[in-house]
Amino acid sequence: MYIARQLEGFIDTASKQFPVLLLTGARQVGKTTLLKHLSREDRTYVTLDDPLVLELARQEPQLFLQRFSPPLLIDEIQYAPNLLPLIKMAVDAAQTPGMFWLTGSQQFHLMQGVSESLAGRVGIVQLLGFSRHELLERQAKRPPFLPGAVAQTRPDGSVSLLELYRHIWRGSYPGLVLSEGKDRDLFYGSYVQTYLQRDVRELARVGDEMAFLRFMRVAAARTAQLLNLSEMARDADVSPNTAKSWLSILQASGIVYMLEPYHTNVTKRLIKTPKLYFLDTGLAAYLTEWTTPETLEAGAMSGPILETWILVELLKSYWHNGQRAPFYFYRDKDKKEVDLLIVRDGKIHPVEFKKTASPSKKDIRNFAVLERLGMPVEPGGLICLVDQSLPLGRDAHTIPVAAL
Repeated sequence: MYIARQLEGFIDTASKQFPVLLLTGARQVGKTTLLKHLSREDRTYVTLDDPLVLELARQEPQLFLQRFSPPLLIDEIQYAPNLLPLIKMAVDAAQTPGMFWLTGSQQFHLMQGVSESLAGRVGIVQLLGFSRHELLERQAKRPPFLPGAVAQTRPDGSVSLLELYRHIWRGSYPGLVLSEGKDRDLFYGSYVQTYLQRDVRELARVGDEMAFLRFMRVAAARTAQLLNLSEMARDADVSPNTAKSWLSILQASGIVYMLEPYHTNVTKRLIKTPKLYFLDTGLAAYLTEWTTPETLEAGAMSGPILETWILVELLKSYWHNGQRAPFYFYRDKDKKEVDLLIVRDGKIHPVEFKKTASPSKKDIRNFAVLERLGMPVEPGGLICLVDQSLPLGRDAHTIPVAAL
């Protein structure tokens, strides 16, 4: 079963503009399925997960491109970055849009080769797992999220608390959410094992896989929290330098996202530490060993995992439209915090996340401190468990999670 992805239209546009299209994202988010669905019959598909094909690509890259001529879809290009200079030569000679479509689930080796070989010739697109909007199979295109605009729309039905946490607990990887009968623990156990063996061992050269898995679990337990590398290193029993290196691997392979704090020269009282978020809540819940949606909803991670899910849904609304997400958060040394600032066209759009069905004005009281940043502040939103959008004051509305 194929479910339409929001990114389809942007991929078509990018492929008409660039000779090379690179679709990046974590393993199992649906990169290959999406591009194969969009491919015309004359586009050849080849995967570097095939050992024989990979050997040919690594040992005889020129022969590889003679055997598999464009238009071509190459899956898992990170395993043979030596193909990139030859792809550059081919596109420079032909000057034809859409010659090569590439997928890659690792960026830390891949992006260096892309920037060196294909600068100005490649459109780079990021894909995450299914958004709620995609899973509901809504045909209308979902625009990038802004609180003022969403507050004026009707939510896509309603969602119960347990239904929401079941969705959070299972995550957004297509291979799991499209197969209700699949065992969730078996899926994520296999996912982590493949990630450790193929990407972490082969590409990142991490020797101690068990220590890396322990570090992943430490990171998952800290989703939606301020980054504290020294604490993470201590809890994972690795050095701070190792923790810093391994965090960059999790970032580059699409496992975690770092939300940067917003700060300007106007005020020196803002902190400069980012917040860490897992990009799939199902993987985070699996790594932290929450065995059911009910225990997750009632447990200590209930609030942070909901915040993580909301932030990633908002990220998808930008990335799946081919746009960079201008996301930040606010926190000053008085510990006044706003969960999300969307900064567009010189204006700030504040957003709060809260696990409540009874919001009040005090939930958005920190919006007032944003005036000190010296920028226009647009109407904000409080994303929570209400059924409909209602005003919380002159410049803020509640936004139901069902509207995401």
